[in-house]
Amino acid sequence: MTFFGRLSCVWGFFILLVLVSEAVAPSPSGFVQTRSTQFVLDGSPFLFNGFNSYWMMHVAAQPSERYKISNVFRDAAAAGLTVCRTWAFSDGGDQALQISPGVYDEHVFQALDFVVSEAQKYRICLILSLSNNYKDFGGRTQYVNWARSAGMPINSDDDFYTNTVVKGYYKNHVERVLTRINTITRVAYKDDPTIMAWELMNEPRSQADYSGKTINGWVQEMAAYVKSMDSKHLLEIGMEGFYGDSMPDRKQYNPGYQVGTDYITNNLIKEIDFATIHAYPDIWLSGQSDNSQMEFMQRWMMSHWTDARTVLKKPLVFAEFGKSSKDPGYSISARDSFLNAIYTNIYNFARTGGIGGGLVWQIVTEGMESYYDGYEIILSQNPSTSGVISQQSRQMTALKHTLSRPRVHLTAKPNT
Repeated sequence: MTFFGRLSCVWGFFILLVLVSEAVAPSPSGFVQTRSTQFVLDGSPFLFNGFNSYWMMHVAAQPSERYKISNVFRDAAAAGLTVCRTWAFSDGGDQALQISPGVYDEHVFQALDFVVSEAQKYRICLILSLSNNYKDFGGRTQYVNWARSAGMPINSDDDFYTNTVVKGYYKNHVERVLTRINTITRVAYKDDPTIMAWELMNEPRSQADYSGKTINGWVQEMAAYVKSMDSKHLLEIGMEGFYGDSMPDRKQYNPGYQVGTDYITNNLIKEIDFATIHAYPDIWLSGQSDNSQMEFMQRWMMSHWTDARTVLKKPLVFAEFGKSSKDPGYSISARDSFLNAIYTNIYNFARTGGIGGGLVWQIVTEGMESYYDGYEIILSQNPSTSGVISQQSRQMTALKHTLSRPRVHLTAKPNT
């Protein structure tokens, strides 16, 4: 064989190796991390469009209903949604994960295993919430009732944040979830990159201390505990974003009241990796005009994004928002306009850094009427809303690719 013939064979073999390597190249498998005010995945900026489907484990507890989880993940993935927030708790009551302190229903845990494995299949990252401020699915009311039944002196649900026995119950749950080995994937939750982040509690609130100091102490203790077991995953609190006493001038952005949290001090805790806000102006400012509610929303988003960048120096996620069909004058076009306005803000903020994405409330599928709360969106049945959501996904993906490109520094050619 001639030299050129041998060269041709070597070159052809090289091309074949490249094609094979590209064909079997693994998908991104690292853990989502933060770098200053930005999320990163496998070394590149991570921007996303996402959703809430809190009910997944509860529905998956009935094997005949698991197709609903698959349908939502399938439709969400088709719409470009890449992050899902859902519950990793159900305390006492119907189909409870935690039947009593430290006692778990393996059947329900396997339902959560299924949710995690399906998310992995559709390449959707999960934010798993570990408890609830409200009575739904147990929450802190169930925890303090368990302690009361055990003979502990309990005054109110706010003892959840301070009572040693109750805090022990919560820590036990954290450990049980984080060290759970998925029966389908055989990977421990704390080692699974499908999980993007843990959330300490859905919308923590305190009526006993509006300053935010009580919840601050609880977050410090629990965040350190989570990180002592799992340093791979991100951690957030689950806050709505209400300002407290640390920066009194910021209280003007609250919707006229406080809930016992402090957006600044709570999120400055070193173990907390990113901040969250929720917003429901149709509830918080009930009776006010759509324009007034939207003006509030603009101020709410701007102030929190600014503080995330300049004070917290951590990324922000708009973790809950939506428009209810129960609102006076509701229409699908009004909902689409509302979502589009929120998405436009998120995109514009993301262009200059500081926000990773938003999670609309909530995505369901056909046959889930019992979970309708006015905010439900069925992607397969709501083409216009699905179009708005898909457009945001495309824009965030395009922006991610733009930010991922290496910047070329051109040097002016000297005159000769």
